[in-house]
Amino acid sequence: MIVVFVLGYACITLEHQLKIDKAAVALVTGILCWTIYVVGKEQIVDLNKVKDHAIDEFSSTYPGEISETNDQTINEELTYETIQEFVTEVQLFEILSEISSILFFLMGAMTIVEIIDLHGGFRVVTDRIKTTNKLKLLWILGIISFFFSAALDNLTTAIIMVSLTRKFIADQKERWMFLGMVIISANAGGAWSPIGDVTTTMLWIGKQITTQQIILNVFLPSLVCLLVPLSIMSLYMKGDVKRPSDDTKLETAHHTTRQQRNLVFGLGVSGLIFVPIFKSITHLPPFMGMMLSLGVLWLITDIMHKKDDIETKRHFSVFHALEKMDVPTILFFLGILLAVGSLQSAGQLNQMAEFLDNKIGTSTENGVYLIGSIIGILSALVDNVPLVAAAMGMYPLGGMEFFEQDGLFWEFLAYCAGTGGSALIIGSAAGVAVMGLENIPFFWYVRKFTILAIIGYVAGIITYIIQYSILN
Repeated sequence: MIVVFVLGYACITLEHQLKIDKAAVALVTGILCWTIYVVGKEQIVDLNKVKDHAIDEFSSTYPGEISETNDQTINEELTYETIQEFVTEVQLFEILSEISSILFFLMGAMTIVEIIDLHGGFRVVTDRIKTTNKLKLLWILGIISFFFSAALDNLTTAIIMVSLTRKFIADQKERWMFLGMVIISANAGGAWSPIGDVTTTMLWIGKQITTQQIILNVFLPSLVCLLVPLSIMSLYMKGDVKRPSDDTKLETAHHTTRQQRNLVFGLGVSGLIFVPIFKSITHLPPFMGMMLSLGVLWLITDIMHKKDDIETKRHFSVFHALEKMDVPTILFFLGILLAVGSLQSAGQLNQMAEFLDNKIGTSTENGVYLIGSIIGILSALVDNVPLVAAAMGMYPLGGMEFFEQDGLFWEFLAYCAGTGGSALIIGSAAGVAVMGLENIPFFWYVRKFTILAIIGYVAGIITYIIQYSILN
């Protein structure tokens, strides 16, 4: 499984050299990993987990009847079929439910952004930013991404910023330079907000961190993580960008009034901001709030254009927005998350976490800092969600000094897992989205941004350590 994952990962990074779409490679890698797991399940699967599941099933069927005799019967019935059912109907569907939540969230966010774009809604922003100076534009987009990510999340922010930069910058290679910084900014902004990054959200939901403390203690390191690479990159940003010829193509063929543009932009952005609020109130998964926002925007735009002619109505419809949506990016997400999910289910990620704990330990501050830093770097190679999930499973809340609510380990983990993924373009949801939407080559990002991202990451770590030593 690891060999297939590594080979698939290598082919994704060499997409432009191999001239094979990364979505196809990701899908093949994800399915092959699960196939190998299913074929070798009796040698791979943790039988204690199968037994626990069987006991839970027995208890729900015969409540209060677990005894030593029954326990022995359950042990004897850990057959091929029982293990097969556990892998395919428990583990796979559990992973699939998590993946589906992410994909529906992604589809909803992308559709809302496309609807805003179809109506020319981003002119509300682009008309107010007049500068074509590369340096000024770099700082404007970087700061916007940082705070947008905290209010929305890094994935949604990345999708919005791709659309915005297309309005500002005509040349694709120049646009990539700004979007590389957007990835770093969005990941840094998401780390200090309970709703800004999926790993910070996991820790928040699990009560490892609280809203006020994560903002107070992680904001400054996250800001430094952005400002250091932003300052270094500023030394190389000279001259002006060339804007697209005109943003009035939409206006000439299908007219929208200023009021309509403002309304759709306001509703779209409000809908995106509403998602974390809805989640906090209802505790439903984020994709539910995203789909509610999409449904409301769909209703209002249909009402807005109900008197238009058929061609205009179709142009502004959600159906047209769905046609423009980048489906290969969604399939790429599906393949990557399936592959990582297989390693999580088979136990390789937990073994890695245990290896780190055994070799380094978490009884001292230095041990916590070292493990957190390594997890952050690993999150550039492997999805940060299962890494953080493994850490949450290994270290019970309040178990030791550094593992109490708002303890050193959890706050430092939130920073590292949130920002470490910027080191590689496929190390974060924001990076994967930008890579898919703009076709940025893996090694181009490595050459231009990996060192910058690592410098910012380390600078933030140093800031956190200094801040923690002063406050404690």
